[in-house]
Parts: sequence; structure tokens; C-alpha cells
Amino acid sequence: MPSNPTPAIVPERRIEDYAMIGDCHSAALSCNNGSIDWLCWPRFDSAACFAALLGSPDNGRWLIAPVSDNPRVSRKYRSGTLILETQFETDSGTVVVTDFMALRSDAPRLIRTVTGLAGCVQMHLELVLRFDYGISVPWATQLPDGEGQGMSFIVGPNRVMLRSPIPIHGEHRKTVTTFAVEAGQSLSFELSYSESHLPMPAQVDAVTTLEQLEPRWRAWSSRCHDAGKWTEPVQRSLIVLKALIYEPTGGIVAAPTTSLPECLGGSRNWDYRFCWLRDATLTLTALMLAGFYVEARAWRAWLVRAIAGDASQLQIMYGISGERQLDEREIDALPGFAQSKPVRIGNQASSQLQIDVYGELMDALYQCRKMALPNDQSEDFGSDDSIWHLQCAMLAHLEAVWQQPDEGIWEVRGGRQHFTYSKVMAWVAFDRAVKSVEHFGVEGPVEHWREVRDTIHQQVCERGFNLQRNSFVQSYGSDSLDASLLHIPLVGFLPPDDPRVIATLAAIERELVVDGFVMRYLSHEVKDGLPGGEGAFLACSFWLVDNLALQGRLTEANHMFERLLAVANDVGLLAEEFDPVAGQQLGNFPQAFSHVALIHSAFNLLSSHQSAPMPTELRVE
Repeated sequence: MPSNPTPAIVPERRIEDYAMIGDCHSAALSCNNGSIDWLCWPRFDSAACFAALLGSPDNGRWLIAPVSDNPRVSRKYRSGTLILETQFETDSGTVVVTDFMALRSDAPRLIRTVTGLAGCVQMHLELVLRFDYGISVPWATQLPDGEGQGMSFIVGPNRVMLRSPIPIHGEHRKTVTTFAVEAGQSLSFELSYSESHLPMPAQVDAVTTLEQLEPRWRAWSSRCHDAGKWTEPVQRSLIVLKALIYEPTGGIVAAPTTSLPECLGGSRNWDYRFCWLRDATLTLTALMLAGFYVEARAWRAWLVRAIAGDASQLQIMYGISGERQLDEREIDALPGFAQSKPVRIGNQASSQLQIDVYGELMDALYQCRKMALPNDQSEDFGSDDSIWHLQCAMLAHLEAVWQQPDEGIWEVRGGRQHFTYSKVMAWVAFDRAVKSVEHFGVEGPVEHWREVRDTIHQQVCERGFNLQRNSFVQSYGSDSLDASLLHIPLVGFLPPDDPRVIATLAAIERELVVDGFVMRYLSHEVKDGLPGGEGAFLACSFWLVDNLALQGRLTEANHMFERLLAVANDVGLLAEEFDPVAGQQLGNFPQAFSHVALIHSAFNLLSSHQSAPMPTELRVE
């Protein structure tokens, strides 16, 4: 059994204590103690104005909670929505705090409504705004006459307004008040944002806004295709995915957070508020399998716009509008979640060579054709011909670079290697090009592409398979296993019943599985340029579910899938990783990669139980 030691750190808060609310432009994380500890306005990638998640309350938060200590807490999302309800039960009564972000019109808005359910509860409100990732203290003033009761907070280009139904006041650079809520009484507080040189946005009616928002969420989520007994977690995962779509462009952020650690106290802390090409195939197929073609088209349009340009300048990730400059820096003023430093902004991996993304890109666009995703002729690259020409340019560049070492799927910082998965995905790129010519009538040098495809296949089988270990290995000449090798049958590189596939699966089960969860690789043994120690990667665990299903081991696949569902927190959200020893989630949260893998596994298992063949050309990532 692998061992990935982690420091003996017991954080005051756990990652799974949080729930997300959002408006498809940005997102906030609300803790189960009534404190909103993370908010970036006006976009996912904007500087945070609440950064307590990565520090202390002094780094910015918005608390609304009972004055009494240790209330009994329960919470849930309203069915089919991203409207969060947190119920606090005290000795004197019960209240529910309803948190939501209004759909964008003129300004970003976060609304919190406190409703008395029984008795009378004394509540405390504390607002600490700290712009620029918990650093900049704003200038606070009362709202001018005619703008309602509340406060305005300005730092440079940013203004945030708090509108309150009761008096509030400043105290030690915080905005506070205490109030009582009786059964049947309801009080709403609105936080809104605008650029400081623009007029203040008008206050909205909280009741009307919520009445309009709830049916829109439910109408959207009700379109989810039936996934049998797994429909509810699939629908929740799709809502998470929808909330992570930057609506103006269709780009999907990997997570709304930065620097939540993969190991408590460690340095594996990354900014995930960007869009990875690697996510493309599974995201597209998950959306289409679940019936969400509008969102799939928007994601494809973002994808094609982002990669447009010289093929040699293809990046593995982009900003939510397709930005390419994602320079990484550290925020020294923030101590990090559970003292996990550094806190990073931007992502250096954007400049890495990761050859696998060419395969993922080609596979994504192949799946669009295979599943008949309509083209958007209003796009500059909306026609199939224009997209195909771009793909051909990418293939020409890939042919020139596929034999180079790269940083690989795990974005190592310890030097380039000949990663087996990267070569497999280079094979996928040329395989999907050949299939596109064969199945869809597009034009290209198909015989040459077949030759390149066969050359790659032969090399991978000769150099990526370790005869002594009787397994495919992480990189050429390596002895190390890697969970990315689970893709070999999933992408159709080899059939599921190939002895090498069966042996590799057995080796991964034997050496990378901890208490039923799959490690990416043994981080304390592999030289990836970082200190060892991390949790089990949840997407890898879903890949194992899909492999078990391909092998016909449905009882085991079902059991593992249910085990993974149980890892989700009380409102159904998954982070990037899970520590099976400490029993807690790790990494950025909620993680699109994990939720999309859940969706795909659910539909794969459903197909297996219905005795339908599970396609091996649909990536399960």
C-alpha cells in the first residue's frame, strides 16, 4: 500500500465546510459557521475582497451567525439550484440564512436573507472588506441620502456597497451590528460591486430577486438527462459546472479558488481560476451526454477562440476570456489555508510544454462532430471548415514536437521527461484526425497521419511498457506507476482485454490505491520538483471506476463509485483530492475536474447496467 505522509495539522476549518454560490461570472465560498470567506469581484480571476479562506477574518469576510456559541447547524441547496440555506438552531430559537448571488444585470450582487423559524435568535453581522487578496483596507462612508441605509467601501478602482435594513456601524476597521430575529421575521442584506468611478447600482428587492432566480435555476437543471439512481449527484455536479462557466465567453474555470493545499502545511498550492485545454473533451462530452448543448457550444467556441493563432504558441491553459499572460506570483501577506504556503496568484504551468493537450484538443473536436454538436456560424471560427483548418495546423506542429520530453499531465516542476501518457495522447491526436477523415469527409493527408499514428503506437508499446514490472509506467525508462495510464483503454489506444492493460490495471490497484482511492503517483518517490505528500486524486479514482466497468467488474465499479459519492460534503461538492487517512478533502474547491469525472462515470455505469457498449473513444477524465 502506498504511503504519502502528511503533516499532523488539524485546521480550524476543513475545505468541505464550505459551499459555493455564484452568478456565472464569479463565485463565493460560504462556511458552515455563517461566514463568507472567499469572494473575487467582478470576475473569477479578480483579486479577492474576502480572503479569510487563505488567512484570518482580518483578511476579509462577511459573517452572519447567531451570537450564542455552538449552534446546531445544517444546510442544503434548494433543489436544482445554487441557492444555499444554512439553518442555525440555538437554545432560544431557529433561523435560516439564505445565501445567493443574483444573476448579473447591471452589477454583481450577493444577498443574504435571515429568516426566523422559531423563537427569537440574537444574530451578529460582521463585514470585513479587504481588497487585493486581503491586503488593502477600504475607505468606509455611510451611503448618501437617497441610496438607502448602509455603507460604501472604496479602494482605488473598486467600490462595494452594503445595504442593510437595520443600522450598522464601524468598529476597529470592521462593519458590525447585532440584531434579533423572531419567528416569521425576515431581514435581507445586499452586497453589491461597481467600479468606483461609476454611479452606485440601485438596490434590488431581495424577495423578488430570489423569486425570479429560483425557477431559472430549476428550469436549467431539470434538463439533465436521467442518470438512474445517480441523477441527483449528476445534477448537482452539472450545477457546479454551470456555476464555473464564465457566461460572457463560455470559458470554464477549473475551480473558483487558488492555493487550497493538496497537502496541509505543504507547498502544492496552485491557482485554478483559469481554463485548461485538458478539461475540454470530458467537459464537452459530459455536457452533451447530460443534454446541455448550449453550454457545450459555448465551451467549444471559447476553446477555438483561445487556441487561434500560431500553432507553435498553443498553451495548455488560458484565462477565462482567452488571456495568455498568466504570470505566477506569491502573496506573502496571506498565511495560506492551514498555514499552507505559498499562496500563489497566476500559474506558471501556462508556459509549460504538455504534449497531451494536442490529443485532448483533437479528441474534443472529434467528439463534437461525432455527437453532432451544431456549429455557431456567428463565430469567426464557427464553421466546421475553419475549425478543421486550425486542427490541421495543430497536427503539423505536433508532428514536429511529439518526440520531445515535456512536463506532462501533472505539470511537474522537476524537469521534462518522456511521459507515457503524453505520447499516448499524441497518438490520440492523429487517430482522431484519421477518424475525422474516415467518418466525416474532411480532407487531409490521411495516409501520412496513419503512419505517424502507427509510429507513436509502436514507440509507446516498446518504451512505455516495463517488462520487469509487467506494466506501463509513468515515463520511458521509469519504474514508477501513474494513474494517467488508466486512460490507455479509455481512449482506445489498446482494448480493455489486452494483457498489458489488464496487468497495468492490476499494478495500479496494488500500488496506487489507498483505502479505495487512487493516488496520481507516489509523490514521495517521483521527482516532480516538489516536496512529497498529497491526497488521492478524485478524478483518478473515477477513472478506475470506468476501467472496472470496461473490464466487466460492475459490482466493484458500483461499490467504488458509491464510495466516491460519499466523499462529497453535505451539499454534494467535491474538491480536487481526498486524504483517505485523515478523511478530509484537499485542493481547490469545488473542482470541475472531479465533478465532470463523476458525471461521466455515472453515465458509463448506467450504460454498462443497461448492457449497452461503453465507448472506448470517450475519454473519462
